[in-house]
Amino acid sequence: MADSFDTGPGPQRSAFLLAYAGVVLTGLVGALIGYGWGEIGCRGDCGSAPAISMIVGGILGATGAGVIAVLVLRAMAEWRRPG
Repeated sequence: MADSFDTGPGPQRSAFLLAYAGVVLTGLVGALIGYGWGEIGCRGDCGSAPAISMIVGGILGATGAGVIAVLVLRAMAEWRRPG
């Protein structure tokens, strides 16, 4: 019979909430940067170029921050694992 792998108590709830807030904030900042890039590259009638740039920037920013948040939370869980 295989032994179950106990990961221990894991990170605190406040760490999860802080990571979530960081991902949301980074997504918003990425959307603002994307909108700015869309406006800079615009000449005349842009149509939906700034909106598309904003969506892409938000997705890229949130994805990058999400990867970092998952790595940090896994490291915190590993540090708290019983010996």
